[in-house]
Amino acid sequence: QGLKDANGRPIEEEWMEFDMDRQGFSQEYQQLLDKIRRRTAVVGVIGLGYVGLPLASTFHSAGYFTIGFDADLEVISALERGQSYLEHLPNSTELFQQLSDSEKFHATSDMSRLKQVDAILICVPTPLGENFEPDLRYIESCGRSIAAARRAGQLVVLESTTYPGTTREKLLPWILEGGCESSLGRDVFLAFSPEREDPGNKIHQMASIPKLVGGLDLPSSNLASALYESSFKQVIRVRSAEVAEAAKIVENVYRSVNIALVNELKMVLNKMNIDIWEVLDAAQTKPFGFHRFDPGPGWGGHCIPVDPFYLAWKARSVGVKSTFILVRRSREEQEQEQEQEQEQE
Repeated sequence: QGLKDANGRPIEEEWMEFDMDRQGFSQEYQQLLDKIRRRTAVVGVIGLGYVGLPLASTFHSAGYFTIGFDADLEVISALERGQSYLEHLPNSTELFQQLSDSEKFHATSDMSRLKQVDAILICVPTPLGENFEPDLRYIESCGRSIAAARRAGQLVVLESTTYPGTTREKLLPWILEGGCESSLGRDVFLAFSPEREDPGNKIHQMASIPKLVGGLDLPSSNLASALYESSFKQVIRVRSAEVAEAAKIVENVYRSVNIALVNELKMVLNKMNIDIWEVLDAAQTKPFGFHRFDPGPGWGGHCIPVDPFYLAWKARSVGVKSTFILVRRSREEQEQEQEQEQEQE
């Protein structure tokens, strides 16, 4: 079958032909693909927070031997005891107990055990630096740990939200650490598949959310797609890791801008003695061209306040001043200032 994009349109490029068993792929590729198909591959997840732990549980539930890696010894201890530290997860007590009791799940802080893993999935924080620049220290640490334990025939997938180009321009050199780039697609495979976790959402569980996958090359894309297809209901392959990286950050920038917009509209309409909720109800009757956002306390959490800065930083690096992306921040600051003034009055 030909590879299709997110809209179901065929992608004609020769290198994107969907043929996992095509002759010419390396022996390491064929061996790993066989392990994935038989579910004998060992899956490792680095970072056992609100993204990584559900991801590890998803692959464990699909039948894979799974190793969870985390630098926090309290996290490892809690998992060994079956004690939940993520209470927002549905049935978290049962989930943690299942992992603790299972012979097919181990939690460790020993990064040298990455050598035992066939597919390494990276789910670590991507915060901001002091000047609102991307801080990739956790991704770099993962890359160098992988380099120290790397063996031929491993797939590495970055899931952490970041700017387009991170996987190819940063993570790949850290993993290879002076090695030959020609080994990419032959004995090391690298892809990006953004996490789309929605903490506390009891409707959209991880395995039911469509999974984007973009590899640095065809073998990497094939292997990552095969792995996720074994555990997720829908996998959407895109043209490259950069497309997948950009898609996730666009999703979050879209939310941040619209959250700020609807909150500003609420302030404007309040001054006009117009009920914003009635306005939104009325606008929502239009069957096209309108997607509803409701006013609230503003943007928060781990991603929405951070990701626009990642994209704006990358935009500046290619000579583009992205004024609209960061308008969101100034709007939120205006709201906070007005709220403070009202409290003082």
